[in-house]
Amino acid sequence: MICSGHGAFIVLLALSCLIVPITYASKLPSQVLDFIHGGTIKNAGCNTNLSGKRWAVLVAGSKGYYNYRHQADVCHAYQILKKGGLKDENIIVFMYDDIAFNDNNPRPGVIINKPNGGDVYAGVPKDYTKDHVNAKNFYAVILGNKSALTGGSGKVVNSGPNDHIFIYYTDHGGPGVLAMPTGEYMYANDLNNVLKKKHAAKSYKSMVFYLEACESGSIFEGLLPNNLNIYATTASNASEDSYAAYCPEDSEAVEKYDTCLGDLYSISWLEDSDKHDLRQETLQKQYEVVQRRTVVGVSDRSSHVMQYGNKKQSNECLYYYMGTNPTNENYTFVKNPSSPSTLRVVNQRDANLLHFWHKYHKAPAGSHEKLKAQKELNDEISLRKHVDYSINHIGELLFGNGNSSKVLETVRPSGQPIVDDWNCFKMLVSTYEKYCGSLSKYGTQHMRAIANMCNAGVTMKQMVAASTQTCFKIPPTY
Repeated sequence: MICSGHGAFIVLLALSCLIVPITYASKLPSQVLDFIHGGTIKNAGCNTNLSGKRWAVLVAGSKGYYNYRHQADVCHAYQILKKGGLKDENIIVFMYDDIAFNDNNPRPGVIINKPNGGDVYAGVPKDYTKDHVNAKNFYAVILGNKSALTGGSGKVVNSGPNDHIFIYYTDHGGPGVLAMPTGEYMYANDLNNVLKKKHAAKSYKSMVFYLEACESGSIFEGLLPNNLNIYATTASNASEDSYAAYCPEDSEAVEKYDTCLGDLYSISWLEDSDKHDLRQETLQKQYEVVQRRTVVGVSDRSSHVMQYGNKKQSNECLYYYMGTNPTNENYTFVKNPSSPSTLRVVNQRDANLLHFWHKYHKAPAGSHEKLKAQKELNDEISLRKHVDYSINHIGELLFGNGNSSKVLETVRPSGQPIVDDWNCFKMLVSTYEKYCGSLSKYGTQHMRAIANMCNAGVTMKQMVAASTQTCFKIPPTY
Protein backbone atom coordinates (compact mmCIF):
# COMPACT_ATOMS: atom_id res chain seq x y z
CA MET A 1 0.00 0.00 0.00
CA ILE A 2 1.25 3.48 -0.84
CA CYS A 3 1.02 5.94 2.04
CA SER A 4 0.61 9.53 0.97
CA GLY A 5 1.85 11.47 3.99
CA HIS A 6 -0.77 12.73 6.41
CA GLY A 7 -3.55 12.11 3.91
CA ALA A 8 -3.45 8.46 4.95
CA PHE A 9 -5.94 9.06 7.75
CA ILE A 10 -8.82 9.84 5.34
CA VAL A 11 -9.45 6.18 4.56
CA LEU A 12 -9.50 3.97 7.63
CA LEU A 13 -7.97 1.07 5.78
CA ALA A 14 -4.90 3.21 5.30
CA LEU A 15 -4.19 2.94 9.02
CA SER A 16 -1.70 0.29 8.04
CA CYS A 17 0.40 3.16 6.73
CA LEU A 18 0.69 4.55 10.26
CA ILE A 19 2.51 1.50 11.60
CA VAL A 20 6.11 1.29 10.48
CA PRO A 21 8.23 -1.70 11.54
CA ILE A 22 11.87 -1.09 12.42
CA THR A 23 14.18 -4.08 12.23
CA TYR A 24 17.38 -3.90 14.25
CA ALA A 25 19.93 -6.04 12.47
CA SER A 26 22.44 -7.94 14.57
CA LYS A 27 25.23 -6.87 12.22
CA LEU A 28 25.99 -3.38 13.48
CA PRO A 29 29.33 -1.60 13.20
CA SER A 30 31.90 -3.18 15.50
CA GLN A 31 32.32 -0.10 17.68
CA VAL A 32 28.58 0.02 18.42
CA LEU A 33 28.50 -3.69 19.24
CA ASP A 34 31.56 -3.31 21.43
CA PHE A 35 29.79 -0.65 23.44
CA ILE A 36 26.42 -2.40 23.64
CA HIS A 37 27.77 -5.88 24.29
CA GLY A 38 30.90 -5.14 26.29
CA GLY A 39 33.80 -5.27 23.87
CA THR A 40 37.22 -3.70 24.16
CA ILE A 41 36.23 -0.04 24.07
CA LYS A 42 37.12 1.66 27.33
CA ASN A 43 35.42 4.73 28.71
CA ALA A 44 37.39 7.06 30.89
CA GLY A 45 35.53 6.74 34.19
CA CYS A 46 34.08 9.84 35.78
CA ASN A 47 35.47 11.73 38.69
CA THR A 48 32.85 10.76 41.25
CA ASN A 49 33.87 13.50 43.66
CA LEU A 50 31.11 15.71 42.33
CA SER A 51 30.92 19.23 43.67
CA GLY A 52 27.54 20.90 43.75
CA LYS A 53 24.08 19.35 43.43
CA ARG A 54 22.22 17.59 40.66
CA TRP A 55 18.87 19.03 39.59
CA ALA A 56 16.30 17.62 37.18
CA VAL A 57 13.15 19.00 35.55
CA LEU A 58 10.93 16.42 33.86
CA VAL A 59 8.05 17.58 31.65
CA ALA A 60 5.23 15.62 30.01
CA GLY A 61 3.56 18.33 27.98
CA SER A 62 0.32 16.56 27.05
CA LYS A 63 -2.92 15.25 28.49
CA GLY A 64 -5.42 12.59 27.44
CA TYR A 65 -5.15 8.81 27.57
CA TYR A 66 -4.14 8.64 23.90
CA ASN A 67 -0.96 10.50 24.95
CA TYR A 68 -0.21 7.87 27.63
CA ARG A 69 3.38 7.52 26.42
CA HIS A 70 4.53 11.02 27.40
CA GLN A 71 3.71 10.62 31.08
CA ALA A 72 5.08 7.08 30.95
CA ASP A 73 8.38 8.45 29.58
CA VAL A 74 8.60 11.06 32.34
CA CYS A 75 7.75 8.59 35.11
CA HIS A 76 10.43 6.24 33.78
CA ALA A 77 12.94 9.09 33.78
CA TYR A 78 12.09 9.82 37.41
CA GLN A 79 12.77 6.21 38.41
CA ILE A 80 16.22 6.33 36.76
CA LEU A 81 17.13 9.55 38.56
CA LYS A 82 15.81 8.29 41.89
CA LYS A 83 17.81 5.08 41.61
CA GLY A 84 20.77 7.20 40.57
CA GLY A 85 20.73 8.95 43.92
CA LEU A 86 18.93 12.23 43.20
CA LYS A 87 16.69 13.47 45.98
CA ASP A 88 13.02 14.28 45.45
CA GLU A 89 13.72 17.83 46.55
CA ASN A 90 15.94 18.18 43.48
CA ILE A 91 13.62 16.48 40.97
CA ILE A 92 10.73 18.58 39.68
CA VAL A 93 7.98 16.81 37.72
CA PHE A 94 5.39 18.31 35.38
CA MET A 95 2.65 15.86 34.36
CA TYR A 96 -1.09 16.29 33.90
CA ASP A 97 -1.65 13.10 35.93
CA ASP A 98 -4.75 11.86 34.13
CA ILE A 99 -3.38 8.50 32.97
CA ALA A 100 -2.76 6.21 35.94
CA PHE A 101 -6.38 6.16 37.11
CA ASN A 102 -7.97 6.76 33.72
CA ASP A 103 -10.96 4.53 32.94
CA ASN A 104 -9.13 3.27 29.85
CA ASN A 105 -6.09 2.08 31.81
CA PRO A 106 -6.23 -1.74 32.13
CA ARG A 107 -4.01 -1.53 35.23
CA PRO A 108 -5.47 1.24 37.42
CA GLY A 109 -2.82 3.09 39.39
CA VAL A 110 0.00 1.65 37.29
CA ILE A 111 1.88 3.16 34.34
CA ILE A 112 4.30 1.15 32.24
CA ASN A 113 6.77 2.29 29.57
CA LYS A 114 7.20 -0.96 27.66
CA PRO A 115 5.28 -4.20 27.06
CA ASN A 116 4.97 -6.19 30.30
CA GLY A 117 7.06 -3.50 31.99
CA GLY A 118 7.14 -2.70 35.67
CA ASP A 119 5.26 0.18 37.26
CA VAL A 120 7.05 3.51 36.72
CA TYR A 121 4.32 5.62 38.37
CA ALA A 122 4.95 4.62 41.98
CA GLY A 123 6.56 7.34 44.05
CA VAL A 124 6.64 10.00 41.33
CA PRO A 125 6.23 13.46 42.91
CA LYS A 126 3.29 15.41 41.50
CA ASP A 127 4.83 18.87 41.60
CA TYR A 128 2.84 20.48 38.80
CA THR A 129 -0.33 18.77 37.58
CA LYS A 130 -3.49 19.62 35.64
CA ASP A 131 -3.67 23.35 34.76
CA HIS A 132 -0.37 24.01 36.52
CA VAL A 133 1.46 22.25 33.69
CA ASN A 134 2.10 25.29 31.53
CA ALA A 135 4.93 27.22 29.93
CA LYS A 136 4.96 30.04 32.50
CA ASN A 137 5.44 27.67 35.40
CA PHE A 138 8.09 25.75 33.47
CA TYR A 139 10.07 28.95 32.88
CA ALA A 140 9.66 30.00 36.53
CA VAL A 141 10.93 26.60 37.72
CA ILE A 142 14.04 26.77 35.54
CA LEU A 143 14.81 30.30 36.70
CA GLY A 144 14.17 29.49 40.35
CA ASN A 145 11.54 32.23 40.45
CA LYS A 146 8.95 31.17 43.04
CA SER A 147 7.10 34.47 42.81
CA ALA A 148 6.17 33.76 39.18
CA LEU A 149 4.55 30.39 39.93
CA THR A 150 0.81 29.75 39.83
CA GLY A 151 -0.07 26.67 41.86
CA GLY A 152 1.90 23.49 42.19
CA SER A 153 4.32 22.34 44.89
CA GLY A 154 6.42 25.49 44.73
CA LYS A 155 9.58 23.53 43.98
CA VAL A 156 12.01 25.35 41.67
CA VAL A 157 15.57 24.85 40.49
CA ASN A 158 17.27 26.75 43.28
CA SER A 159 20.69 25.94 41.88
CA GLY A 160 24.13 27.39 42.48
CA PRO A 161 27.21 27.98 40.33
CA ASN A 162 28.59 24.45 40.88
CA ASP A 163 25.36 22.58 40.15
CA HIS A 164 24.44 20.34 37.21
CA ILE A 165 20.94 20.55 35.68
CA PHE A 166 19.14 17.95 33.55
CA ILE A 167 15.95 18.92 31.70
CA TYR A 168 13.81 16.40 29.85
CA TYR A 169 10.71 17.33 27.87
CA THR A 170 8.46 14.94 25.93
CA ASP A 171 5.28 15.78 24.02
CA HIS A 172 4.03 17.09 20.71
CA GLY A 173 5.64 20.01 18.96
CA GLY A 174 6.05 21.67 15.62
CA PRO A 175 8.46 24.01 13.90
CA GLY A 176 9.44 26.58 16.51
CA VAL A 177 6.97 25.46 19.18
CA LEU A 178 6.36 22.92 21.92
CA ALA A 179 2.91 22.11 23.26
CA MET A 180 1.64 22.22 26.81
CA PRO A 181 -1.68 20.80 28.03
CA THR A 182 -2.84 24.22 29.21
CA GLY A 183 -1.98 27.80 28.36
CA GLU A 184 0.00 29.07 25.43
CA TYR A 185 2.49 27.31 23.21
CA MET A 186 6.09 27.29 24.34
CA TYR A 187 7.94 29.20 21.62
CA ALA A 188 11.56 28.40 20.83
CA ASN A 189 12.81 31.95 21.25
CA ASP A 190 11.18 32.29 24.67
CA LEU A 191 12.67 29.03 25.90
CA ASN A 192 16.15 29.93 24.68
CA ASN A 193 15.85 33.37 26.29
CA VAL A 194 15.03 31.66 29.59
CA LEU A 195 18.12 29.47 29.24
CA LYS A 196 20.25 32.54 28.50
CA LYS A 197 18.84 34.28 31.56
CA LYS A 198 19.63 31.26 33.71
CA HIS A 199 23.20 31.32 32.43
CA ALA A 200 23.54 35.05 33.05
CA ALA A 201 22.54 34.47 36.68
CA LYS A 202 25.55 32.13 37.03
CA SER A 203 23.31 29.61 38.75
CA TYR A 204 24.65 26.39 37.25
CA LYS A 205 27.89 24.82 36.12
CA SER A 206 26.48 22.83 33.22
CA MET A 207 23.12 21.81 31.81
CA VAL A 208 21.83 18.98 29.62
CA PHE A 209 18.51 19.18 27.77
CA TYR A 210 16.87 16.10 26.19
CA LEU A 211 13.91 16.96 23.95
CA GLU A 212 11.33 14.62 22.38
CA ALA A 213 8.89 16.18 19.89
CA CYS A 214 8.26 16.45 16.18
CA GLU A 215 10.58 19.01 14.55
CA SER A 216 12.31 19.27 17.93
CA GLY A 217 15.55 20.42 16.30
CA SER A 218 13.81 23.69 15.41
CA ILE A 219 13.70 24.58 19.11
CA PHE A 220 17.48 25.02 19.19
CA GLU A 221 18.46 25.44 15.52
CA GLY A 222 20.06 28.86 15.12
CA LEU A 223 18.96 29.83 18.63
CA LEU A 224 21.04 28.01 21.25
CA PRO A 225 24.58 29.45 21.49
CA ASN A 226 27.53 27.18 22.22
CA ASN A 227 28.82 29.34 25.09
CA LEU A 228 26.10 28.75 27.70
CA ASN A 229 27.48 25.45 29.03
CA ILE A 230 24.32 23.79 27.74
CA TYR A 231 24.33 20.57 25.71
CA ALA A 232 21.08 19.52 24.03
CA THR A 233 19.92 16.56 22.00
CA THR A 234 16.63 16.31 20.14
CA ALA A 235 14.57 13.42 18.78
CA SER A 236 14.57 14.86 15.27
CA ASN A 237 16.04 17.64 13.22
CA ALA A 238 14.19 20.87 12.48
CA SER A 239 12.00 19.40 9.74
CA GLU A 240 11.25 15.81 10.76
CA ASP A 241 8.56 14.07 12.77
CA SER A 242 9.38 11.93 15.78
CA TYR A 243 7.83 8.55 16.52
CA ALA A 244 5.81 6.75 19.14
CA ALA A 245 6.79 3.18 20.02
CA TYR A 246 5.43 0.09 21.77
CA CYS A 247 2.09 0.59 20.04
CA PRO A 248 -0.94 -1.77 20.01
CA GLU A 249 0.08 -3.71 16.90
CA ASP A 250 3.50 -4.36 18.41
CA SER A 251 2.43 -7.15 20.76
CA GLU A 252 -0.53 -8.67 22.55
CA ALA A 253 0.78 -7.16 25.77
CA VAL A 254 0.21 -3.66 24.36
CA GLU A 255 -3.04 -4.44 22.53
CA LYS A 256 -5.16 -4.11 25.67
CA TYR A 257 -3.84 -0.57 26.24
CA ASP A 258 -5.17 0.73 22.89
CA THR A 259 -2.35 3.29 22.85
CA CYS A 260 1.41 3.58 22.51
CA LEU A 261 3.46 3.13 25.68
CA GLY A 262 6.58 5.11 24.78
CA ASP A 263 8.40 7.28 22.26
CA LEU A 264 11.31 5.94 20.22
CA TYR A 265 13.93 8.56 21.14
CA SER A 266 12.85 8.52 24.76
CA ILE A 267 12.77 4.77 25.32
CA SER A 268 16.18 4.60 23.63
CA TRP A 269 17.93 6.81 26.18
CA LEU A 270 15.82 5.57 29.07
CA GLU A 271 16.47 1.89 28.44
CA ASP A 272 20.15 2.59 27.82
CA SER A 273 20.34 4.40 31.17
CA ASP A 274 18.50 1.56 32.91
CA LYS A 275 21.24 -0.96 32.33
CA HIS A 276 24.58 0.87 32.29
CA ASP A 277 26.92 2.16 34.95
CA LEU A 278 26.53 5.85 34.15
CA ARG A 279 29.92 6.59 35.69
CA GLN A 280 31.38 4.80 32.67
CA GLU A 281 29.13 6.21 29.92
CA THR A 282 29.48 9.64 28.35
CA LEU A 283 26.72 11.79 26.90
CA GLN A 284 28.33 11.20 23.50
CA LYS A 285 28.14 7.42 23.88
CA GLN A 286 24.47 7.62 24.76
CA TYR A 287 23.84 9.96 21.86
CA GLU A 288 25.38 7.44 19.46
CA VAL A 289 23.33 4.56 20.86
CA VAL A 290 20.11 6.56 20.72
CA GLN A 291 20.88 7.93 17.27
CA ARG A 292 21.40 4.47 15.81
CA ARG A 293 18.38 2.94 17.47
CA THR A 294 16.17 5.81 16.31
CA VAL A 295 17.17 5.72 12.66
CA VAL A 296 18.12 2.08 11.93
CA GLY A 297 15.80 0.31 9.55
CA VAL A 298 13.53 3.26 8.81
CA SER A 299 13.55 4.75 5.34
CA ASP A 300 11.18 7.62 4.64
CA ARG A 301 9.90 7.56 8.23
CA SER A 302 13.05 8.12 10.21
CA SER A 303 14.22 10.90 12.46
CA HIS A 304 17.76 12.03 13.00
CA VAL A 305 18.75 12.64 16.61
CA MET A 306 20.60 15.95 16.76
CA GLN A 307 23.08 17.73 19.03
CA TYR A 308 23.06 21.46 19.82
CA GLY A 309 24.80 23.93 22.09
CA ASN A 310 28.17 23.13 23.63
CA LYS A 311 28.97 19.78 22.02
CA LYS A 312 32.23 19.53 23.97
CA GLN A 313 30.09 18.70 26.98
CA SER A 314 29.16 15.43 25.32
CA ASN A 315 32.48 14.07 26.66
CA GLU A 316 31.11 14.35 30.19
CA CYS A 317 29.68 11.33 31.95
CA LEU A 318 25.96 10.85 32.40
CA TYR A 319 26.72 10.38 36.09
CA TYR A 320 27.08 14.15 36.54
CA TYR A 321 23.40 14.61 35.63
CA MET A 322 21.63 11.33 36.40
CA GLY A 323 23.78 9.68 39.04
CA THR A 324 23.98 5.90 38.63
CA ASN A 325 22.12 2.88 39.90
CA PRO A 326 24.47 0.95 42.25
CA THR A 327 23.07 -2.35 40.98
CA ASN A 328 24.58 -1.61 37.56
CA GLU A 329 28.12 -1.43 38.93
CA ASN A 330 28.78 -5.09 38.19
CA TYR A 331 26.61 -5.23 35.09
CA THR A 332 27.62 -8.16 32.90
CA PHE A 333 27.44 -7.35 29.21
CA VAL A 334 26.22 -9.95 26.74
CA LYS A 335 29.21 -10.76 24.58
CA ASN A 336 27.27 -12.19 21.66
CA PRO A 337 25.00 -9.96 19.60
CA SER A 338 21.31 -10.50 20.17
CA SER A 339 19.09 -11.76 17.41
CA PRO A 340 17.27 -9.27 15.18
CA SER A 341 14.17 -7.69 16.67
CA THR A 342 11.33 -5.67 15.24
CA LEU A 343 9.78 -2.58 16.76
CA ARG A 344 6.78 -0.87 15.19
CA VAL A 345 6.59 2.90 15.30
CA VAL A 346 3.85 5.42 14.66
CA ASN A 347 4.14 9.07 13.76
CA GLN A 348 3.61 11.05 16.97
CA ARG A 349 0.80 13.00 15.35
CA ASP A 350 -1.03 9.83 14.30
CA ALA A 351 -0.92 8.04 17.66
CA ASN A 352 -4.25 9.49 18.80
CA LEU A 353 -5.88 8.44 15.53
CA LEU A 354 -4.62 4.92 16.13
CA HIS A 355 -6.06 5.00 19.65
CA PHE A 356 -9.51 6.10 18.44
CA TRP A 357 -9.48 3.45 15.73
CA HIS A 358 -8.66 0.71 18.24
CA LYS A 359 -11.46 1.79 20.55
CA TYR A 360 -13.90 1.80 17.63
CA HIS A 361 -12.71 -1.55 16.26
CA LYS A 362 -12.92 -3.34 19.62
CA ALA A 363 -16.25 -1.93 20.85
CA PRO A 364 -19.30 -4.22 20.49
CA ALA A 365 -21.48 -3.47 17.49
CA GLY A 366 -24.33 -1.09 18.29
CA SER A 367 -22.98 -0.27 21.75
CA HIS A 368 -22.68 3.16 23.30
CA GLU A 369 -18.91 2.63 23.35
CA LYS A 370 -18.95 1.99 19.61
CA LEU A 371 -20.89 5.16 18.88
CA LYS A 372 -18.67 7.23 21.16
CA ALA A 373 -15.50 5.86 19.58
CA GLN A 374 -16.87 6.48 16.11
CA LYS A 375 -17.62 10.08 17.00
CA GLU A 376 -14.12 10.60 18.41
CA LEU A 377 -12.63 9.13 15.25
CA ASN A 378 -14.84 11.18 12.93
CA ASP A 379 -14.18 14.38 14.88
CA GLU A 380 -10.41 13.83 14.66
CA ILE A 381 -10.62 13.22 10.91
CA SER A 382 -12.82 16.30 10.48
CA LEU A 383 -10.41 18.44 12.48
CA ARG A 384 -7.44 17.31 10.41
CA LYS A 385 -9.24 18.01 7.14
CA HIS A 386 -10.24 21.44 8.42
CA VAL A 387 -6.72 22.40 9.50
CA ASP A 388 -5.09 21.15 6.29
CA TYR A 389 -7.66 22.89 4.11
CA SER A 390 -7.65 26.19 6.00
CA ILE A 391 -3.87 26.59 6.06
CA ASN A 392 -3.59 25.75 2.37
CA HIS A 393 -6.48 28.04 1.44
CA ILE A 394 -5.06 30.94 3.46
CA GLY A 395 -1.77 30.41 1.66
CA GLU A 396 -3.49 30.52 -1.71
CA LEU A 397 -5.28 33.76 -0.81
CA LEU A 398 -2.03 35.35 0.32
CA PHE A 399 0.36 34.11 -2.37
CA GLY A 400 -1.76 32.79 -5.23
CA ASN A 401 -2.33 29.21 -6.34
CA GLY A 402 0.98 29.00 -8.18
CA ASN A 403 3.26 30.23 -5.41
CA SER A 404 1.49 29.12 -2.24
CA SER A 405 3.07 25.67 -1.80
CA LYS A 406 6.53 26.97 -2.57
CA VAL A 407 6.28 29.69 0.09
CA LEU A 408 4.54 27.64 2.80
CA GLU A 409 6.80 24.60 2.51
CA THR A 410 10.15 26.39 2.38
CA VAL A 411 12.70 24.99 4.83
CA ARG A 412 15.40 27.47 5.77
CA PRO A 413 19.07 26.46 5.61
CA SER A 414 20.66 24.69 8.55
CA GLY A 415 21.79 27.10 11.24
CA GLN A 416 18.88 29.50 10.80
CA PRO A 417 15.80 29.66 13.07
CA ILE A 418 12.47 29.10 11.35
CA VAL A 419 11.52 32.77 11.59
CA ASP A 420 13.21 36.14 12.11
CA ASP A 421 10.32 38.06 13.65
CA TRP A 422 8.99 35.98 16.53
CA ASN A 423 6.41 38.57 17.49
CA CYS A 424 4.96 38.35 14.00
CA PHE A 425 4.96 34.54 14.25
CA LYS A 426 3.07 34.55 17.55
CA MET A 427 0.65 37.16 16.25
CA LEU A 428 -0.22 35.21 13.10
CA VAL A 429 -0.64 31.96 15.05
CA SER A 430 -3.03 33.72 17.45
CA THR A 431 -4.90 35.29 14.54
CA TYR A 432 -5.36 31.95 12.82
CA GLU A 433 -6.61 30.29 16.01
CA LYS A 434 -8.98 33.17 16.75
CA TYR A 435 -10.81 32.78 13.46
CA CYS A 436 -10.16 29.16 12.50
CA GLY A 437 -9.86 27.34 15.83
CA SER A 438 -6.98 25.54 17.49
CA LEU A 439 -4.31 24.14 15.22
CA SER A 440 -4.33 21.09 17.55
CA LYS A 441 -1.38 18.80 18.16
CA TYR A 442 -1.80 17.49 14.61
CA GLY A 443 -1.84 20.99 13.14
CA THR A 444 1.42 22.11 14.75
CA GLN A 445 3.10 20.68 11.67
CA HIS A 446 1.79 23.79 9.87
CA MET A 447 3.72 26.17 12.12
CA ARG A 448 6.43 26.36 9.48
CA ALA A 449 3.85 27.60 6.97
CA ILE A 450 2.81 30.40 9.34
CA ALA A 451 6.45 31.25 10.06
CA ASN A 452 7.04 31.51 6.32
CA MET A 453 4.13 33.91 6.04
CA CYS A 454 6.01 36.19 8.43
CA ASN A 455 9.24 35.68 6.51
CA ALA A 456 7.35 36.74 3.36
CA GLY A 457 6.09 39.94 5.02
CA VAL A 458 2.44 39.03 5.68
CA THR A 459 0.79 41.47 8.09
CA MET A 460 -1.84 40.79 10.74
CA LYS A 461 -4.41 42.68 8.67
CA GLN A 462 -3.77 40.39 5.71
CA MET A 463 -3.93 37.31 7.96
CA VAL A 464 -7.24 38.41 9.47
CA ALA A 465 -8.73 38.92 6.02
CA ALA A 466 -7.54 35.55 4.73
CA SER A 467 -8.59 33.69 7.89
CA THR A 468 -12.10 35.15 8.03
CA GLN A 469 -12.60 34.42 4.34
CA THR A 470 -11.45 30.83 4.82
CA CYS A 471 -13.00 29.67 8.09
CA PHE A 472 -16.72 29.42 8.64
CA LYS A 473 -17.26 26.40 10.90
CA ILE A 474 -14.70 25.34 13.48
CA PRO A 475 -14.69 21.62 14.36
CA PRO A 476 -14.09 20.40 17.94
CA THR A 477 -10.53 19.91 19.13
CA TYR A 478 -8.83 17.51 21.52
